[in-house]
Amino acid sequence: MELYLIRHGNAEERGEYSQDEERTLTETGQEKTKKLGQRLLEIGIHFDLILTSPLVRAEQTAELLKEVGLSEKILRFPDLKPGGKLENWVNWWQESGYNKDHNKLVLVGHQPDLGNWTELLVWGKVASKLIVKKAGVIGLKLPLKITPLGNSELFLLTSPKWLISQRN
Repeated sequence: MELYLIRHGNAEERGEYSQDEERTLTETGQEKTKKLGQRLLEIGIHFDLILTSPLVRAEQTAELLKEVGLSEKILRFPDLKPGGKLENWVNWWQESGYNKDHNKLVLVGHQPDLGNWTELLVWGKVASKLIVKKAGVIGLKLPLKITPLGNSELFLLTSPKWLISQRN
């Protein structure tokens, strides 16, 4: 199975909102996310399911990805919010059947969690070295059983700027 991890697009500054959870995407963030989604579609990527953090900026990112045609289905997943637990997602994934019935899944979330989750899935430990740019994309190939952690394969790590610029 292919797992993609996408960081939310550019969001409003923290000081403009009383609650961090309420921050929305900027106009630039919306445009960049749409272009990213369109580019992913151009290169043949389509997701069976989008799981998103419940924070507004991540939900907006997920909606834009759905809007451009990358998936028909979005589910909120509480552990994709900052500080969420990878183990909870792994358990859900193993028990839900998505590890057998679907080929491509995307998680829309936040940094540093997406970088740390990637490190755990690929190398089995967190070094806090993997930085995911806003609207950046990570691609992993997951085995049917991912526990113990550290046996997934990293095949894509890109900024949106680079991916969007690689048009034919």
